[in-house]
Amino acid sequence: MKLFYADHFVLPLPAGHRFPMEKYARLRARLADSGHFAADDFRVPEPASDTEILRAHDPAYLQRVVRGTLSQDELRRIGFPWSEAMVERSRRSAGATLAACRAALADGCAANLAGGTHHAFRDRGEGFCVFNDAAIAALAMVAEGRSGRVAIIDCDVHQGNGTAAILARRPDCFTFSIHGARNFPFDKERSDLDVELPDDTGDAAYLAALADALAIVFGHAPGLVIYLAGADPFADDRLGRLKLSKAGLAARDELVLGECRRRGLPVAIAMAGGYARQIDDTVSIHAATIEAARRLCVPA
Repeated sequence: MKLFYADHFVLPLPAGHRFPMEKYARLRARLADSGHFAADDFRVPEPASDTEILRAHDPAYLQRVVRGTLSQDELRRIGFPWSEAMVERSRRSAGATLAACRAALADGCAANLAGGTHHAFRDRGEGFCVFNDAAIAALAMVAEGRSGRVAIIDCDVHQGNGTAAILARRPDCFTFSIHGARNFPFDKERSDLDVELPDDTGDAAYLAALADALAIVFGHAPGLVIYLAGADPFADDRLGRLKLSKAGLAARDELVLGECRRRGLPVAIAMAGGYARQIDDTVSIHAATIEAARRLCVPA
């Protein structure tokens, strides 16, 4: 199972910045130490090209990102200061999901050990998201003739608003988001399927809602699934509020990935959000997702 990473492209963030950038390097180390993956399974992706990015993003926005001419309001929305490292990391993160999709179509399953930047819109970024990796990858797979239809299953606790907006009116891309009704973003977009859940939903109600929704998603006959496996529905996540346990999140992964395997669907995974009070909780949840994929999705 190929695992794509770019955690060595470090963003220079201010002291006290709330985005847990170090979770990515810790995740890769945890998986490398597990004994379940060979050294060659870990790969540095190529950066997403302008051509690939521009299928999802406005040319003027891309140029502002590349040249460092984003306004202060744009940077405030994104949440990161501009730097050349920010541009390179954002290209590599999108490139990792592109590479994971191509590898999944060949091998059954692959993962980006970051990604899930679903708040980036065509002409702007927000919520720690610069380029929308899932939208870029979905549109590339269709344009390259690799998949006639892509489904995005977004299980981050926050709605994939940028993904919904970019891929609206695309019959070849089905967007599904299951998220907290009262959580960010407060002005939500319309996905092809949205499931909004109340605070403190808990494991049983979440899993029942997800199972019902997946029947609809798979009814649209995708040829590829991009799965955003956010760790932030976790009960002790600072930005979550859905109150899922680690066991509940593991059951979520088993449900999504097991259905993909049962239906013979390739799946590319991105990590998406995770802001637990103890960073090791986030790393453990992400690592469990990858371990579930290794067991459930990759042919023996």
